[in-house]
Amino acid sequence: MLKKSMTIIMAALMIAAFAGCSSGNGDSSSQSVSSSAQSSAVSVESTDSAESAESTDTASSTDEGTASSDTAEFSPNANGKLDTTDLFSKRDLKQTPDTSDAKTIQASDNNTETITEEGTYILTGTASNFTVRVEADNQAKVQIVLQNVNITNVSNPVIYVVSADKCFVTTAEGESTLSVTGQFTADGTTNTDAVIFSKDDIVLNGTGTLNITSTNGNAVSGKDDIKVTGGTYNITCGAHAFEGKDSVSVYDGTFNIKAGKDGFHSENSDDDTKGQVYIYGGKFTIEAESDGFHAITVVQIDGGEIEITAREGIEGTYIQINGGNITINASDDGINASQKSKNFGTPTAEFTGGTTKITVGQGDTDAVDANGDVIVSGGTIDITSTVSSIDYDGNATYTGGTIIINGSQVDSIPEPAMMGGPGGEMGGRMGGFPG
Repeated sequence: MLKKSMTIIMAALMIAAFAGCSSGNGDSSSQSVSSSAQSSAVSVESTDSAESAESTDTASSTDEGTASSDTAEFSPNANGKLDTTDLFSKRDLKQTPDTSDAKTIQASDNNTETITEEGTYILTGTASNFTVRVEADNQAKVQIVLQNVNITNVSNPVIYVVSADKCFVTTAEGESTLSVTGQFTADGTTNTDAVIFSKDDIVLNGTGTLNITSTNGNAVSGKDDIKVTGGTYNITCGAHAFEGKDSVSVYDGTFNIKAGKDGFHSENSDDDTKGQVYIYGGKFTIEAESDGFHAITVVQIDGGEIEITAREGIEGTYIQINGGNITINASDDGINASQKSKNFGTPTAEFTGGTTKITVGQGDTDAVDANGDVIVSGGTIDITSTVSSIDYDGNATYTGGTIIINGSQVDSIPEPAMMGGPGGEMGGRMGGFPG
């Protein structure tokens, strides 16, 4: 009887404990909702850390179990010229931000709001001559969420990152517009030349549309690394659309670009082992006065739907096409591999996959021009040219893939044209085209 009584008592205690746990969880959920509801009234000078969001930033993008449902997976190309193993973090790829503890910034005319603490900030409203200035410590990750914001400045960036470990500019569902209509004004010794200007790493992502107009400068400039992992970008600019000093890397996104210089540009004048452009995916429509993609070291394209109308389509020291569907209409060279980095080996144009269609204009032009080597091991190269199809100064290696020149498939890489200019047409007949 005693044993039976003890059993009943133990069962009752377990039921009571379980009920207490359930009650605690209910209180926690209620507190979180209340905090979220009050977030719009909190000051910009945040003291809270976005700990839940940051917990995924150091994880490898291939780890499982910590990414949210809107976070895609990144599969690095093991055979690529660039080592992209840890290129994108899970937070980079997360398109919908956690705004439960976000602070709201209301844009206002002739004003600057300064962010000094790590956290997530929602930028909203319509204003003229308004700047969000980020001056946080070098360990801080700051996320600025654009929520149907419309800002037009005359001479200063709309978003100016002076210091942070990394800044995320996330476009929320809907449409935001940022513009600078005049000449940019320097900030001391810093030439701020873009609507979004960052001296540290910057990531652009989101599910909405961002319209950027920069009449006399860049749309986005980063003095370190620029990454774009999502969103739609409609850009009209007088200079480069995206300029990253160390690198510009794109995971995904839709890009409609009209640029006075290059669409995507990466150049480090202090270290010519840096300055690379990497494309994993995305949809690109680029009209550029100079180049579609330009890098001092490597341009590597692993995927994407790309259409370029420019003076030159792709330019770099080493250009590697591994995938994607690429269409280039160039008034000069379609692809130009030239010695832009003295420390990066022989200029090379390499094709391992994808489909690359190149049409070039008349004159001293080449569909593919390598001041070094040409390597074709896969993919399809479809060239339309009246002068020179493939020109190279080094070696040509053909082990696979399809080469089509003016509608005819060839079984080898043609010998380079013997001379440029008007004489190049004769040289093209001798070596640049199939007989």
